[in-house]
Amino acid sequence: MLDIRFIRENERLLQETAERKGLTVPIGELLRTDDERKRTLADVERLRQERNRLSEQVSRHMRAGEREEAERLKARAKEIGESLAAVEPRLQTLDDRCKELMLLVPNVVSPDTPIGASDADNVEIERVGTPTAFGFEPLDHVALGESLGLIDIARGVKAAGSRNYYLLGAGLHLHRAVQQLALDLLVKKGFTPMDVPLLVREDTLTGAGFFPGGREQTYELPGDGKWLVGTSEASLVSYYADEVVDVSQPIRLAAVSSCFRREIGSAGRDVRGLYRVHQFAKVEQVVLCRGEADESERMLRHITANAEELLALLELPYRIVAVCTGDMGQKNYKQYDIETWMPSRNGYGETHSSSNLHDFQARRANIRYRDTEGKLQYCHTLNNTAVASPRILIPLLENHQREDGSVYIPPALRPYMYGMEEIRHRP
Repeated sequence: MLDIRFIRENERLLQETAERKGLTVPIGELLRTDDERKRTLADVERLRQERNRLSEQVSRHMRAGEREEAERLKARAKEIGESLAAVEPRLQTLDDRCKELMLLVPNVVSPDTPIGASDADNVEIERVGTPTAFGFEPLDHVALGESLGLIDIARGVKAAGSRNYYLLGAGLHLHRAVQQLALDLLVKKGFTPMDVPLLVREDTLTGAGFFPGGREQTYELPGDGKWLVGTSEASLVSYYADEVVDVSQPIRLAAVSSCFRREIGSAGRDVRGLYRVHQFAKVEQVVLCRGEADESERMLRHITANAEELLALLELPYRIVAVCTGDMGQKNYKQYDIETWMPSRNGYGETHSSSNLHDFQARRANIRYRDTEGKLQYCHTLNNTAVASPRILIPLLENHQREDGSVYIPPALRPYMYGMEEIRHRP
């Protein structure tokens, strides 16, 4: 959420930003509604003051025994009360509409964010490692997983419908191993590990910036008034909602959680395998820091570097792209995606995402700190996917496969894999 004064001063910029992000936002309507709300509020306050003044005069005349004048003033106060009864609902309607429209206004984007319409316009800024070359015909992760008894998609579909799966044996161990490796890496870097709610209230998702725009992607439990989170970011940010926090040092939080997404709009896309599924697990980084651009830019690079370090431990080639306006969410000020080489796609596929939101999210969640002068300021917030599985299993299996059908396990994962150095078919 942005400050209404900032919106007034930057109406054209924000309308342009909304269009570039592919959002329909009537900023002009917001400003007109806010103008009417202010005028109506002034009328309400004037009438309330007049009613209070008359009430005081009635009391004074009653004490003086001037009943006739007191009755006259009572009648006038009643008329004002009737006027208030007519106008106060209008003020509430205008106030509600302003809040509704404010939630639609997008965050501004950084000056170095590429302008573009889709992920095809994202700009590569760094490439690390070389795409894997094979001296044999490689298998995709589905064929590998099935041959090694790691993945069973057919039974996942039987049990739960499309985009579902089972992980078995070493497949489950690998799934949990990458998460524990990521968590241990973050704990060593000062992150506080957390287990978080997966069923949350609507205002939690609104405060974190996922609603109203992300409703269609989120599973609802209407009988309970709860929603399943698509990322633990919402729960982590909401931990400090409506609080004043100490960010003399950045607050670093990390959660391991299951995540659920409906994948509305992805029909026909990535239908084979584990790339786009309804249920997955993530280790998420969330940072809260001072509301200073240099500070949050430094933290953006920090959390991105953490994800890169994990990929180095997994011995996987990847690239970093600057995400363009058309591929960026409403709440993001600046975003990097990390894409890992996936041989079956003959290209890079997104496995990590890093975002700097400036104070957009903290304004919604009402998370503040005191600056050096003791004044309350909104924090900057950031988030990054340290690892998401089973998607990360795609490049892990495909890049580390061998001609005999076995899969090499990088040394960093072996302590979490019961010492296994490879996965191979066991007759």
